[in-house]
Amino acid sequence: MNESIKNKIEQLKKEKDAVLLAHYYVDGEVQEIADYVGDSYYLAEIATKVPESVILFCGVSFMGESAKILNPEKKVIMADQYADCPMAHMVDMDKIEEVRKEYPDVAVVCYVNSTAEIKTASDVCVTSSNALKIVKKLPNKDIFFIPDNNLGRYIAGQLPEKHFIFNDGYCHVHKSIHAEDVKKAKELHPEALVLAHPECTGDVLELADYVGSTSQIIDYATASDNKVFLICTEMGVFYELMQKNPDKKFLSVGHRQFCPNMKRVSLEGVAEALEKLDPEVELSEEVRLKAHAPLKRMLELAAN
Repeated sequence: MNESIKNKIEQLKKEKDAVLLAHYYVDGEVQEIADYVGDSYYLAEIATKVPESVILFCGVSFMGESAKILNPEKKVIMADQYADCPMAHMVDMDKIEEVRKEYPDVAVVCYVNSTAEIKTASDVCVTSSNALKIVKKLPNKDIFFIPDNNLGRYIAGQLPEKHFIFNDGYCHVHKSIHAEDVKKAKELHPEALVLAHPECTGDVLELADYVGSTSQIIDYATASDNKVFLICTEMGVFYELMQKNPDKKFLSVGHRQFCPNMKRVSLEGVAEALEKLDPEVELSEEVRLKAHAPLKRMLELAAN
């Protein structure tokens, strides 16, 4: 069954001049057929470099929007029209306006996990892999970090010279990883290193041997001589970790490290989206241009 779907997808990709981009959190069988797999920064960057005229995104809606914002001339299709990120909606325009009034010097730093509309009201976008580098480079002392509270606090802890204003958004997957679970897992596997994503709460990050973005966690585990790791992020990353490290052991710390939105993306959905070239990501040119500025600034500041 899977083989025939995979063959069909390969054929449709050629017919439609399409490239498949997949996030590390989608199912392993989808990652396996993708042309490029990565975290949100890598995928935003690669979207600007691929020659194909159609980008099929295996991820959640804000990722498809970012690809469209950066590539207006391309057709961007989502593998599942209902795959969305709750955190992307956890800040509103009124709140941004309020903070701008109170802090005239503020830089609104927007995690890429946000809607196109929120990006239009931001000064620069960041991802978990480049947030520290980018916020450090900003001339502004006041930083309003949206929408994720945990990543914002993690960056703030490393930049005491800046004044951070936090928003109360969060990723439900990372928030459901509790320090108690990490401690219990560590008792069972004292030899394991704890690798955590900065979207986790501060008490979890304190227990971590390493904190980094999804791709940084993969790189760290791959370079490490250690053989056992406790992984504090969404379990989709296990596929790539095991591909690169068949001789190592990767364990979760709880039973809820699972994003139901990312897991909506299936091989059947990919084949159907390619066949119909639908659902297509559509943005008004006004929104696209306004949202383009902070994304472009992110790519420039991260590259330098």
